[in-house]
Amino acid sequence: MIRKLPFIGIIDDDKIYQFTLMRIINDNKQAEKIITFSDGEKAIHYLTDNKSTNENIPDIIFLDVNMPIMDGWQFIDEYASIKTEIKKKIVIFMLSSSVNPIDIERASKINEISDYIIKPMKLEEVKMFFDNF
Repeated sequence: MIRKLPFIGIIDDDKIYQFTLMRIINDNKQAEKIITFSDGEKAIHYLTDNKSTNENIPDIIFLDVNMPIMDGWQFIDEYASIKTEIKKKIVIFMLSSSVNPIDIERASKINEISDYIIKPMKLEEVKMFFDNF
């Protein structure tokens, strides 16, 4: 059986990191489609506007912690309030260059976050992640 490739969302204000992660995913043919947002607010608006169309909702979101306008924590709070309106399960991975144990513990206590990943993700990590998805 052929596995369906996921639709990926990347929410990160760092355009270079967005590009790098997209390039790794695309070069290794790990996604059907990728959509990017530079802050959580734009991503929340997108999810709200598309909540009734599953094909427009990412399967996986890579969410940066530190961003202007709406950071990762604020995004998660907003997402938690709208997730029942979205009929598709979204797996959210929080990305951060922070190795602060407080951030890691905070993320582990939030049901909407599947895992906390230290940036930058290396090619081997991305491949292993998608092999296990």
